[in-house]
Amino acid sequence: MSSSLPLSAKARRTGEQPISFLMVAAIANPKLINLAAGLVDPQTLPVAAVRQIAETLLSDPARGRAALQYDTTLGFTKLRKVALAHLEELEQTSADQMSLTDRDILITTGSQQALYLVGDVLIDPGDIVIAANPCYFVYSGTLASLGATVLTVPMGPDGIDVPAIERLLEKLKQSGRLEFVKMIYTTSYFQNPTGLSMSAEGRRKLVEVVRRYSKERRIMILEDAAYRELRYDGPALQSMKPLDDDNEFTILTQTFSKPFAPGLRTGYTAMPADLLEAVLHQKGNHDFGSASLTQHIAAEALTSGLYAKQVRTLCENYRKKRDAMLAAMDKHLPASLGATWTRPHGGLYVWVTLPKTIDAGRESALFRQCIERGVIYVPGEYSYQPDEFGIVAKNHLRLSFGQVDFNQIEPGIARFGEALRSIA
Repeated sequence: MSSSLPLSAKARRTGEQPISFLMVAAIANPKLINLAAGLVDPQTLPVAAVRQIAETLLSDPARGRAALQYDTTLGFTKLRKVALAHLEELEQTSADQMSLTDRDILITTGSQQALYLVGDVLIDPGDIVIAANPCYFVYSGTLASLGATVLTVPMGPDGIDVPAIERLLEKLKQSGRLEFVKMIYTTSYFQNPTGLSMSAEGRRKLVEVVRRYSKERRIMILEDAAYRELRYDGPALQSMKPLDDDNEFTILTQTFSKPFAPGLRTGYTAMPADLLEAVLHQKGNHDFGSASLTQHIAAEALTSGLYAKQVRTLCENYRKKRDAMLAAMDKHLPASLGATWTRPHGGLYVWVTLPKTIDAGRESALFRQCIERGVIYVPGEYSYQPDEFGIVAKNHLRLSFGQVDFNQIEPGIARFGEALRSIA
């Protein structure tokens, strides 16, 4: 027998992501209607547009060589400039008003790398991160691997509960633990998993609260806006970045994955200059800079108008899918079953709440009945941190209309309804 492998403390804190099990289950049964995967619709991937962009880039020897060469750790200059211009358009605010230049924009390998790098440079084991309950479970796993203590507040109809954050910060201040609070994490647009967004007032109030509690040590707001551009109706809200006019307290991460093509694995982040310096040092240790070719493709997509066209296509497609899922739920989940669900204005997810007596967890009768009937969802327990008594809510689940074929949405919801009736 070989001797044991002495893994690092960080490796021992890093567990398997729940999505791995769900992917295995889906692959094992190709006929399964997959309402779990948070992937984009494969039929809408911009194959023709990317082929056109690639031909444009590679037909010019100078541009082709640049696209196939290393770039800086900060990222391709043109992409940083056009990403900043795109952000100005989304915010309806000038870069000057946000104290931003293209030197404050970092290009990363998807926004997920930015989330990791920010956590890596801010968090020591035992430091505190405040997040919503429920929360994006992939990042919860990242925070666990970094040794963070994640303290939670409720997620409400208007996003993360800001008054609860204020009460928590005051409690930590009184107990002498405020200095350990490094950041507040929120998915502010069409949250994964609930589909809910922060209100304009909630955004304003959160920036105000963080300023007030950052007298001795600065607390950062990490605003994950991955789904921002997948908006089908409802108001076009500003991020918190324009509210932070000195670019001091907010980190805004965005991506080309959800609104264009995830295979590009390209994201961009606006953050304070002193934080960016530390993140750049760490990113240099990771990869010396993200892939040049995909950065050149993203820049050309933005400048040519092909990106905007793809966003319109996706919004039209996903709006129909969302409406089909909500209509199917209204039809196949009668009030007698006790289920309620969110009605998101964008993104890819619908969050379902069942009576507290019904367990929707991975080991539950409901989950088994769904698999037997040929449909799968994400158990809501994956998105929750334990409460003060160590209890994780198990009567929730996430449904996604992103990857599933339009014609499978109603049959999938019907199968879920049958499974729910079988155990209710």
